[in-house]
Formats: sequence, structure tokens, C-alpha cells
Amino acid sequence: MSAASRTRSEHYAPIAILLHWLIAAAIILQVVLSSRMEGPRSPELFAVVQLHKSVGVTVLLLSLVRLGWRLANPPPPLPATMPRWERVLAAITHVGFYAVMIGMPLTGWIMVSTSRISLPTLLYGVVPWPHIPGLIGLTGDARHFWHELGEVGHDVIIKGFYVLLALHVAGALKHQLFSRDEPVLSRMAPGAKAGRWLEPRIAIIVAGVVAVIAFGMLVKPPLHVAAPAPKPAADVAEEPTTPESAAVATPAPVAATPAEEAAEPATPAEPVRWAVAKGSEIDFATNWGDTAIQGRFARFDADILFHPDALDRSKATVTIDLTSASTGDAQRDEMLPSSDWFDAGAHPKAVFTATRFEKSGEDRFVARGTLSLRGVTKPASLPFRLQIDGDKARVRGVTTLDRTAFGVGQGEWTSTDQIPASVKVSVDLRATRR
Repeated sequence: MSAASRTRSEHYAPIAILLHWLIAAAIILQVVLSSRMEGPRSPELFAVVQLHKSVGVTVLLLSLVRLGWRLANPPPPLPATMPRWERVLAAITHVGFYAVMIGMPLTGWIMVSTSRISLPTLLYGVVPWPHIPGLIGLTGDARHFWHELGEVGHDVIIKGFYVLLALHVAGALKHQLFSRDEPVLSRMAPGAKAGRWLEPRIAIIVAGVVAVIAFGMLVKPPLHVAAPAPKPAADVAEEPTTPESAAVATPAPVAATPAEEAAEPATPAEPVRWAVAKGSEIDFATNWGDTAIQGRFARFDADILFHPDALDRSKATVTIDLTSASTGDAQRDEMLPSSDWFDAGAHPKAVFTATRFEKSGEDRFVARGTLSLRGVTKPASLPFRLQIDGDKARVRGVTTLDRTAFGVGQGEWTSTDQIPASVKVSVDLRATRR
């Protein structure tokens, strides 16, 4: 056998070596990231969880490629002088590592697919990754069983990983430092010389591990920030008006003579029915930790009967489709219809019913009534500014709601330390006479 052939047979192929170290680095990174997944839910923690899921899927894919490569390309033989028990232990350790590399992300995938809150997975915030077919549709006890199975399995596999890692590192160091005639490290680190304590490749491996740990501790995954929200209605309402934009509620009254008053008694104004027009918006704003959250309801309708001179007979009903809530982040938006938040499965609509209107100033009014949200009905009011120009009208207003009063935010989300109780709601409705 030539020297070149003998060298090739003593260590793994370059692609196997590359996959080995990539997977090892990814698993160490996973362990570090998991240590950061404790504490109150915050945008930062949410971003770390998403990165953890992305790296987990990467480990799964790389491990499948590595397994396929190994099946097609048998590894180099172990040194002939190794005792049989060491060979058996090495084989068990390798099989165990494949179980870890594939089982750990699989059990994590099961947990994500059967989570109480169904969150989408975007690999590194870009590539969508599906839930496991057949599990995402489970409900009740079956869903709980699979989630518990995934959680327990994940925990057991992690503990097994630590045992395997200790055996693997101990075996490699034993042969490197004390078995000069049994080169093992060189199989995955070509050029390493057995028996050499000051082996540069060991220093490189240690430096790499430290670098991965430091990266895992310090990395700040990008937060999913919502698209810029429209200008708040309150700010718009405070803008000075111009002659072109000034409200025209009704023609200015002209002083009448006593004779005219006697001949033509004033006709009471009648409420006008209005239809919501294109360009109308209902937005909401809050904070998650130090991150501003700005969202919008894409679908809503309103039944409006209103005239500024017939407030006693005016009324309005606004119906909002809660499943249309959007904050600009698909993963976060998946949470909003869930039972922890809007519970849109049981209560798909929020309804504001205004039964009384009061004038509060020039072109300014307050709509008073009730808001029904998540099966809870509470008094609510909306101060607003009105502009009427012929057959067109515009209403802009802002109010603040206490989400906890309606049960929006269950479980760990009932706490207001990360997401406050107060939520700002901005309304900008454009309407035309029917």
C-alpha cells in the first residue's frame, strides 16, 4: 500500500470532517442558547428561541447528510492495537451521537408542532419550516400526549448527550495523550500526532469551543420589528386645519328675521347612514419590554347612523375581525388569535356599540357605549374629531383600553411587567353617505 493510500485510510474524508465539526459547533451553540431561554417572555427571549429552533433544524439536516455519507463511505478502521472493549464502547458512543443529533431536533420539532400556541418556524427569519404532518391538527389529550413525549424525550436526550460527550472527549484525550501507538484524534484532525501533549490541533479545538460558547452568550438575534405604523390619529387630529380641510358639518346658519322664523319653523336634522370607505384604519399600539409593537386590524365593518345635530338619535356599531390582527411579524401574529390572547376561535369578533354621543368642542365628539371582546363586555368611549365635506366624512380618534379587563393575555401573559395593561387604539375612518 502506498503512503498516500495509507494516509487516506487513517482519517475521515474531508467532507466527513467538515460535517463533524459543523455539527459539533452547532450542538454546543444549542446548549448555550438553551441556557438563555429562561426568564420572562420578552422580544429578546423570543428571538433567541427562534434562533434555537433554526439551529436545531440545521443540526437535523446536517446529521442526515452525515449519516448518509457514512453509510456510503465507511469510516477508517480503528487502530489494530485497541482493546475490544474500547472498540465496542467507541461504536456505542458513535451510535449514541447519531441518536442525539437526530433525536434532539426531532423531539424539539414535536414540541413546536404540538405547542398550545401554534407558532410558525422561519429558519433564520427567512425560510418557512413546516410543522410535523399529522401532529399540528391534534387536539385535546392526543396533542398533550405528543407534546409531553417530545418534552420528556428532549430532556432525556440532552442528558444523554452530556454523558456521550464526556466519554467521547475522555476517549480522544486518553488516546492522544497516553497511547502513542493508537492515533485517534488524527482521524478527525489530520496531522495530529498521538502522544504529543502540546498538540496545536487540541489548542485550535479548545479555541473553537470557546468561540462558539462566547458567540452563543453574546449573539443578539435580530428582533422582528413591525412595519412602520401609520401616523397616530391623535397627532393627525391636532394638526391645524386649512380652508380646504376644515370640517363642514352643515352650512353656517344665516340670521332669520322674526317674520321668517314664524313662516318657516326649523326642521330637525335627521341622522345620516354612512358606509365605511377605502382607506379606513383601526390600529393598536403597545410595548413588549423595550420594543414598541404597532399593529392593525385588516378587516372590520361599521354600521353608522350619525348627524352632528341629531346626537340623541345617532348610533354606531363597529365590528372587528380579530383574526385579521397584524403587527408585521408572522411568528408573533400567529399568537394573537390564540386562546392566550384574543381567543378568536371562540370569539372571532370584537364589537364596539356606541349608543350615546356627546359634543366636546368644535368638530369634536365622544362616542360612549360598550366594547365586547373575548366574551367580556365593558363600558368604553372614543373621543374623536369629525370632518364632513358633502357626502364624505372622516373620523379620527384615540382611546386607551385595559387588555387585562377583557382577559387578553392569559397564563404568563397576565403579568404586565413585559406587556403593559394599557393598549392604545387609534381609529381613522373614512365614510360616504349611503
